[in-house]
Amino acid sequence: MSRYFTDEHEWIDVEGETATVGITDYAQEQLGDIVFVETPEIGAELAQGDDAAVVESVKAASDVYAPISGTVIEANDALEDEPALVNNSAEEDGWFFRLTLSDKDELADLMDEKAYKAFVEEL
Repeated sequence: MSRYFTDEHEWIDVEGETATVGITDYAQEQLGDIVFVETPEIGAELAQGDDAAVVESVKAASDVYAPISGTVIEANDALEDEPALVNNSAEEDGWFFRLTLSDKDELADLMDEKAYKAFVEEL
């Protein structure tokens, strides 16, 4: 499995033709206590950069963007009842949705973990 990051603080784990998407630990720290998550509909066709989900905290609401184009095949229903999963486990159990990849070449637009850490340090 390969993990990639966006400059909007989403992470994406790619395994074969399937990708799991969530927000980074850095993003959840900036948002504070998360109180609501809206995930995309199963079957939704997303283009890279599209608004895919919404996360709301006591501080702000923020869009979660599709790091890569694809079709949504699963949403993390646990977030509906327990949005704090994103605070407790942003890069594991707090994932938002899974999709099938439309264009693996788009992965070249994303950062690896080393590049993302350097990006965050500059903020």
